[in-house]
Amino acid sequence: CGRGPGGCRGGRTDMALRCAASLAAGRQPRGPRREGTVRWSSAAKASAVKINEKASREKILTLESMNPQVKAVEYAVRGPIVLKAGEIEKELRKGIKKPFTEVIKANIGDAHAMGQRPITFLRQVVALCTYPNLLDSPSFPEDAKKRARRILQGCGGNSLGSYTASQGINCIREDVASYIERRDGGVPADPDNIYLTTGASDGISAILKILISGGGKSRTGVMIPIPQYPLYSAAISELDAIQVNYYLDEENCWALNVNELRRALNEAKAYCNPKVLCIINPGNPTGQVQNRKCIEDVIHFAWEEKLFLLADEVYQDNVYSEGCQFHSFKKILYEMGPEYYNNVELASFHSTSKGYMGECGYRGGYMEVINLHPEIKGQLVKLLSVRLCPPVSGQAAMDIVVNPPVPGEESYAQFIKEKESVLNNLAKKAKLTEDMFNKIPGVHCNPLQGAMYAFPRIFLPSKAIEEAKAHKMAPDMFYCMKLLEETGICVVPGSGFGQREGTYHFRITILPPVEKLKILLEKVKDFHIKFLEKYA
Repeated sequence: CGRGPGGCRGGRTDMALRCAASLAAGRQPRGPRREGTVRWSSAAKASAVKINEKASREKILTLESMNPQVKAVEYAVRGPIVLKAGEIEKELRKGIKKPFTEVIKANIGDAHAMGQRPITFLRQVVALCTYPNLLDSPSFPEDAKKRARRILQGCGGNSLGSYTASQGINCIREDVASYIERRDGGVPADPDNIYLTTGASDGISAILKILISGGGKSRTGVMIPIPQYPLYSAAISELDAIQVNYYLDEENCWALNVNELRRALNEAKAYCNPKVLCIINPGNPTGQVQNRKCIEDVIHFAWEEKLFLLADEVYQDNVYSEGCQFHSFKKILYEMGPEYYNNVELASFHSTSKGYMGECGYRGGYMEVINLHPEIKGQLVKLLSVRLCPPVSGQAAMDIVVNPPVPGEESYAQFIKEKESVLNNLAKKAKLTEDMFNKIPGVHCNPLQGAMYAFPRIFLPSKAIEEAKAHKMAPDMFYCMKLLEETGICVVPGSGFGQREGTYHFRITILPPVEKLKILLEKVKDFHIKFLEKYA
């Protein structure tokens, strides 16, 4: 059993297996020793590799074996065109020549990435919470220190690094409730109905998760606007629910028509159980602001048809057009009387990511859920407890959104100046974008009443549509890909949001600084005219 001239203990087979393991680990295997050196014949090496190949096995997780619901998920805002933009950025860094010097990512509403400055007071409070030693610094105003101390007192060990209750820090939920009451003119809000979330998306996904049930024709149907924010279609796919489309009226500034809701609902009843109605107000990607009458009609429809209402209101501070005003669904529901207010189940969502704050990275948000069955409230808290708690720095940021400086406090003047500057700039850019798009032949853009995007309709020549089909692309994806490759401008095709058959759009953010936005829009104009000439 000693080492023989043919190899090591156990003979040639053991030797080869040991060799294969050594090669797989990147080591030079031990072999027969001759005068202190290790030598391998080419035959021995080939044998070792062959055995190693036989020893490998198929992966457990493949495209065929993975969760089919996850595979069905699509999220156009960070879809194929954004991946292509990333590849082009790498090529530019390597010095590969392009007709442009940078990629402009106009595909997403990321305010700070586009150059918007943070709100000073919000950052001061979060900095104080993050590093409490700064509470002794004379560089920070007392009103910021007061808020930071209150938030820290609600944290375990007075530290932002501790877990919080799954529903969120209690004093912040109290501040959210107070904010809602002020916003809605005294309509009562209960902190126990407030759930702090990881951005609004987390809350929307959690509510959908708890709402969806049944199988076959009894599977839950979720009514969503078309065009829609792709979070909804992605969450519906992941949860294996049924997407029920209702179309916004593009000819009437993307208005919501209850007759269209009724059509969608009645058709869906043949193949699912519609029980959720989602509204995005102000609209994303369409930028419309729903008027009071429209909201009353929607609430009555939900009450009549026994639908659970989801009101995505993250752009509530972003209203620009004269004559437009944000009305919360909660406020209108209350004013419609107790028959509605005590019965319609409503979840409303807000976030730190939009508005004048633009603090996307903090992932702060909240949802208010009213008229929830008491036993379901316990189930919702249980579901949220699985992810322990939302990011605590995001909770702190959300607190400043709902509890900003007030008149008489030392930070008020600077806060109001910064807030109004951001919102006034967005209003100017909304009008600029609308006007410039409507001067381009073959493009039509509805008024940007709110939010932070334009969703222009593009009229594409039949030759372009045919070429897109030859490339197995949606026509507006083909258009947007050409725009990216020729100008470096990254936008999202309308097919990623949904649109009426035979119409084509793209979504573009209005967040870049005014001068940069003008250049961007001029480039889109030049590209579009050349595109029309090429495919005319």
